[in-house]
Amino acid sequence: MVVDLTVNGDTVSIEEGQDLANGLRNAGYTEIKCGCDGGTCGISKIFLDGQLEMACGIDVVDAAGADVETVASLGTQSDLHPIQQAFVDHHAIQSGFSTGGFIMSAKALLQKNPDPTEAEVREAIDDVYCRETGYQKPVEAILDAAERMREEVAADGGTDPDSDAEMQAQGETHE
Repeated sequence: MVVDLTVNGDTVSIEEGQDLANGLRNAGYTEIKCGCDGGTCGISKIFLDGQLEMACGIDVVDAAGADVETVASLGTQSDLHPIQQAFVDHHAIQSGFSTGGFIMSAKALLQKNPDPTEAEVREAIDDVYCRETGYQKPVEAILDAAERMREEVAADGGTDPDSDAEMQAQGETHE
C-alpha cells in the first residue's frame, strides 16, 4: 500500500513499511540523509506540516496527507536561500551529510528568532550530530544568515512575514 503526501509542493506516493527518511530517499529525495534510523541524529530534519521534525523517526503512515518541506525546497543552485548561501560562504558544508539538518534547524530558529545569540544558535543545532566539524563554522554561517535575512527585510522596508508577530497579526501561529 502507498501513502500520499506533498513534498516540496509535489504530490508523492511512498510505500508503507519504512520510516519517512528512507521513504523520501527511495522516492528520489536524496537530500534527506539517514544517520541513525531512529530520530536521534538530527541529520534527517524536515518540516512536516510546518513543524521541524526528524524524518528518520516518523513512520511513513504517520505522514499520510502531510506537507513535507526538505532542504531542497529552500533555494536552487543558482539562487540559494540566505541560510544556504551563508553555509557555502563560511565553508560550513564539509561532506554535506549533516548540512541539511543544520540548515533546517537554522530555518526553524530564524523563523522564531531573527536575531539569535551564539548560545541560541548552538542550542538550536545541538542535536545535529556531525563528525567533521567543531560546529563553529555552522554557527558562524547561521549568525551570518540571520544578519543577511534581517538586512533583506529592512531593504524591503517591511517586517519579516515569517516572524511570530506578523503571523499572529494575521491570525496564524507556528503551532
